[in-house]
Amino acid sequence: MAVGLAMDCFAISIAQGLATDIHDHLHRPKPALMALLFGVFQGGMPLISYYAGGLFCDFFHTFAPWIALILLGFIGGKMIWESQQKREQTSQTAEWGIGRLLLLAVATSIDALATGVILIPYPESLWTAVMVIGLTSMLLSVAGYLIGMFAGERFHMNATLIGGLILVAIGLKIWIEGVCLS
Repeated sequence: MAVGLAMDCFAISIAQGLATDIHDHLHRPKPALMALLFGVFQGGMPLISYYAGGLFCDFFHTFAPWIALILLGFIGGKMIWESQQKREQTSQTAEWGIGRLLLLAVATSIDALATGVILIPYPESLWTAVMVIGLTSMLLSVAGYLIGMFAGERFHMNATLIGGLILVAIGLKIWIEGVCLS
């Protein structure tokens, strides 16, 4: 379950790594912040739904896919638009604003809300599950970032465009799983 929840973080981290200049030493603490935020939100969302229990279960089930679609679609669409505006520039670097990282952390962790409801019959496993989910998300975020960073350096692609497309695709995946397949 933890690996499945962390896959969105992994994909977005690859996109962030792709759009980062490997030689830019100013970005070194930012991947750690991204991984920390992804881990905290992925681990924290099950706590919210666990303690909210059935009160908000219908709300989460109904609106979470839409929220993820809107947030990731907006951020991804903005990246795609920016990639077309910056076409003539030779290097593109990732935006690392705290607001953007928080939006990404929230958007990727919305599907983790459902896991808290799943854990209600197993209260003795709650904190173990939360820690495993959070740590897995952190580790896969760092791994994804490193993969993206080295692949971007090696293949010199339009990373902002690819990152935007990945975000939109993840938003659509969450929406399809939450709305169409449920």
